[in-house]
Amino acid sequence: MTRKTIVTSLVLLGALTCFTAPAFAAAQCGVASWYGPGFHGKKAASGERFNQNALTAAHKSLPFGTSVKVTDQRTGKSIQVRINDRGPYVKGRIIDLSKAAATQLGIRGAGKGKVCIEQI
Repeated sequence: MTRKTIVTSLVLLGALTCFTAPAFAAAQCGVASWYGPGFHGKKAASGERFNQNALTAAHKSLPFGTSVKVTDQRTGKSIQVRINDRGPYVKGRIIDLSKAAATQLGIRGAGKGKVCIEQI
């Protein structure tokens, strides 16, 4: 193969990886927790002000602005949140919900709950 063919192949391979399915294609299940009062009004990792009364969440790797369906495994109830922060920073947890999101999902009183999340 010529150098030009190799370079062209590498460029095409790079382009293809940009348009393949996202890394988070399947549902992810684990523990969700919530946060709010101590962070309300402070800057989130996305740069926007955190509002504990909005339906938002923190995730370790999903892009900011991503919409996620969060389903409580115990009750089957689900809500939609938008990722605007990073976390959770507690081992074994997959998402941190805002106070409002945790309330609507019904896990606020317990502090945490088993959920499945899927990108929508």
